[in-house]
Amino acid sequence: MKKYTYTEKKDTRSGFGAGLHELGKTNEDVVALCADLTGSLKMDAFKNDFPERFFQMGIAEANMINVAAGMTIGGKIPFTGTFANFSTSRVYDQIRQSIAYSGKNVKIAASHSGLTLGEDGATHQVLEDIGMMKMLPNMTVINTCDYNQTKAATIAAAKHDGPVYLRFGRPSIPVFMPEGEFEIGKAVMLNEGTDVTIVATGHLVWEAIQAGEKLAEEGISAEIINIHTIKPLDEEAILKSVGKTGCVVTAEEHQIAGGLGESVSACLTRNLLAPQEFVAVNDTFGESGTPAQLMEKYGLTANDVVAAAKKAIERKG
Repeated sequence: MKKYTYTEKKDTRSGFGAGLHELGKTNEDVVALCADLTGSLKMDAFKNDFPERFFQMGIAEANMINVAAGMTIGGKIPFTGTFANFSTSRVYDQIRQSIAYSGKNVKIAASHSGLTLGEDGATHQVLEDIGMMKMLPNMTVINTCDYNQTKAATIAAAKHDGPVYLRFGRPSIPVFMPEGEFEIGKAVMLNEGTDVTIVATGHLVWEAIQAGEKLAEEGISAEIINIHTIKPLDEEAILKSVGKTGCVVTAEEHQIAGGLGESVSACLTRNLLAPQEFVAVNDTFGESGTPAQLMEKYGLTANDVVAAAKKAIERKG
């Protein structure tokens, strides 16, 4: 089992802010729109250095999406910024009709996703957004795991031709991925193993790494894969791994319905039947609490991944 260490913790939303600022310096077509959450989305540096390319839209998310779609007609690459809940549920009609249907080159930057939004509670803790966005034709869906990956994904999104949903979060978490490495649709092998495949996304990648170390102490070899792109899914990497280990655990900070787990399950159903266990929120809304409290209560910790891995191994006989 490889040892992944970190020297600092940073929030993934700051990775987005750093990536956006870098794009401001390197690509004059990049513009940014925000729905009155500039500080929360870490868009201040872009706003301060490129004020002519920053547009404060106010608390009018639907209008922001439509304006962004219009900007693409003139060759601009707009990034819209607000909380993940407001980036999807509140504006789904506008995304479907004005962006996805015609393949507009809009990048939807969605912060404060999942339970780890924390104390703001269930109304802000969107857990359905990956499912909503991956169902839309033409939409690329990215869910990053740390500061470095979020920065790199932001830069990669600008280079991608077509709509992108970029999902990241609020809390400070370990920084463990290399800087600058990101390929849309290409999974990252974190640890090779033989007994069970653990496929994780977003904040659950670090939990999966910790779970792998716990399993290794018990003599269980876990293959750990970082799936940062939910759509298009790297089915080749998943099938190659599960073909070797014979079972899989999917781990995500999202509803069990509609998320990474369902995408992996559909892939296996079409190609390679194998036992699968899900670490995800089980058909419920969240509640107010610290991120650590919520991860524990809703079964999204490294210990939960360990338990799921053992159950998957038992099922393969």
